[in-house]
Amino acid sequence: MGYLLGVDTGGTYTDAVVLDGDATRVLARAKALTSRPDLAIGVAGAIDAAIADAGIAAAEIEIVALSTTLATNALVEGQGGRVALVAIGFDPASLVRAGLEDAMRGDPVFAIAGGHTHAGTEAADLDLAALNRALDDASGITGFAVAAHFATRNPAHELTAAAAIRARTGLPVTCSHELSAALGGPKRALTAVLNARLIGMIAGLITAVEGHLAQSGIAARLMVVRGDGALIPADMARVRPIETILSGPAASVAGAAWLTDVQDAMISDIGGTTTDICQLQGGRPRIDPQGAMVGGFRTMVEAVAMRTFGLGGDSAVTVTGGLTGGLQLGPRRVMPIALLAQTHPALVHPALDAALALDGPPLDGAAFIVPLWDVPPVGRDAREAAIVAGLIHGPVRMGDVVTTRLEQPALMRLVAQGHALIADVTPSDAAHVLGLADVWDAEAAVKAMTLLARRRRGDGQRIAPDADTLARAIVDQVTAQTVDCLLQAAFADDGRDWGTATPEHLARHPLTVAGLDGHAGLITTRLGLGVPVVGLGAPAATYYGAVGQRLATRMIVPEHADVANAIGAVVGQVVMQARGSVTAPAPGRCVAHLADGPQTFATPEDAISALEAALIASATAQAHAAGVTDPQVAVTRDVNSARIEGQETFFGADLRATARGRPRIAHG
Repeated sequence: MGYLLGVDTGGTYTDAVVLDGDATRVLARAKALTSRPDLAIGVAGAIDAAIADAGIAAAEIEIVALSTTLATNALVEGQGGRVALVAIGFDPASLVRAGLEDAMRGDPVFAIAGGHTHAGTEAADLDLAALNRALDDASGITGFAVAAHFATRNPAHELTAAAAIRARTGLPVTCSHELSAALGGPKRALTAVLNARLIGMIAGLITAVEGHLAQSGIAARLMVVRGDGALIPADMARVRPIETILSGPAASVAGAAWLTDVQDAMISDIGGTTTDICQLQGGRPRIDPQGAMVGGFRTMVEAVAMRTFGLGGDSAVTVTGGLTGGLQLGPRRVMPIALLAQTHPALVHPALDAALALDGPPLDGAAFIVPLWDVPPVGRDAREAAIVAGLIHGPVRMGDVVTTRLEQPALMRLVAQGHALIADVTPSDAAHVLGLADVWDAEAAVKAMTLLARRRRGDGQRIAPDADTLARAIVDQVTAQTVDCLLQAAFADDGRDWGTATPEHLARHPLTVAGLDGHAGLITTRLGLGVPVVGLGAPAATYYGAVGQRLATRMIVPEHADVANAIGAVVGQVVMQARGSVTAPAPGRCVAHLADGPQTFATPEDAISALEAALIASATAQAHAAGVTDPQVAVTRDVNSARIEGQETFFGADLRATARGRPRIAHG
């Protein structure tokens, strides 16, 4: 009997699990630190340890599946490569309304003439001359996104532009029509931009995993978890990494269903960077019909209805303003001081000891900067180049390379682009101070926490008398913010009309707080969640007991909760979909919008039949390519017609073909 291997790469840890061939038992599990910039080190460590613990030969692995939060984390933290958007035939105002300006973050947008009409006919000639002029000014670009007006009705201009860009630059190109068949060009353009930004990151991860599988003698094909929980081949994930946003959370939901017998619950998965919350309904995750929402951007990627918050075990701890000073965690992730000290003790301990010998805390607190490159980045401005030069030999105290406030923005640009990572005090450090965790250097965590405790509030007092007091306050803040996240998700998805109040407002409303407090006066209030919460992720066991008490609900942290993503990855199914539409631009003329362009038919029935056959063939071929021998295929039709003056009038139809099944065992 063969075995199954599930791998999950998160911001802090890479997990691996080995299951029996029937996917009924966890035989072994292992963790390794996610290694940056060389992801292969962490991947190899986790896979090798899990296989060794299972006592099996690597060649006996028959299915390998990978989930990851790297894409989600990158969007939440605003990271990714520098990309250019080629917008064909769009009104600039429509792109601004879709949030493109925020998503581009100063990256270039090349607007050129072209595009098609709703019926798929050419609205204007594609201006290739303007495109070529724009490509003259594409230095520093890592990839392109191409979006054309009504490309889902006719992709010709996107395909032509993409071919020209590849021929001229050799860089990856994402076409919007390849990611979604839905209308809404500006939103589709946004999705293409985010996809282009993620290609390098996800390709690097897949290369690392595939390389180690080959080196280990594992012949099974690598599958990757999509944002809706389905499995796709790794080569598809390489070119469409946007489909892996919420991959880790989707896998965690599948893992939660596998680990527990709960049919209806809220799933809260806390990692190093984010807390991801979704609903389990009847044993299945709820899918977001509007597309995944991550990092403030609404995409056209079908995914689990997940709410992602920038709160994790490695969240940055910020002291808020005001006389009494408070704490805020996230959304930015930093490396825990305890972890940096574990890998660089000769740097961290002397630096912290020197800072503790001073009367007050140093300006940079307990912060360090860690380079994340194989080769130092070039083409930076003067301040960025100075910081890069200071990091040539490895991590340093922040104050050694960031000496003025003018250099802080330069550092944050390097962090946003994935070239560097800040190390500072985190909830993980607080857990080490309090003895709730012991995997890293607790002594360094105590020193860093002591330094942070010396910070002054607005009234001149220290924010905490000692490291233990501050650590307890940080853990309590994790509880408070997790409760807030769960309440926001519950109010948003409850189904009741709460009026104009937002979920965020409702979660913090005085009546909500009174209900959680169990206020009993002239008015008695009680408030809690109506379903249990399944807590997942490595930090869940540390923080989530108090969360369940606060929300007056059952908190379930199952065995193997900290590797639920890796389990969920390997118990999933391949699900391939193909979508298309039929329009009726004129009486007696029906247009089936096929992958290779629109085709005209005389009747709706003929157009729908032709489209359905094409979609079934496409979905089936994708499933076969993903390793499913005999996929189950289903077709849904949404036909828009009405009876007018005694005659049936056809307006259009949307079709979806779905092919699903388990991937076959693949050797050799």
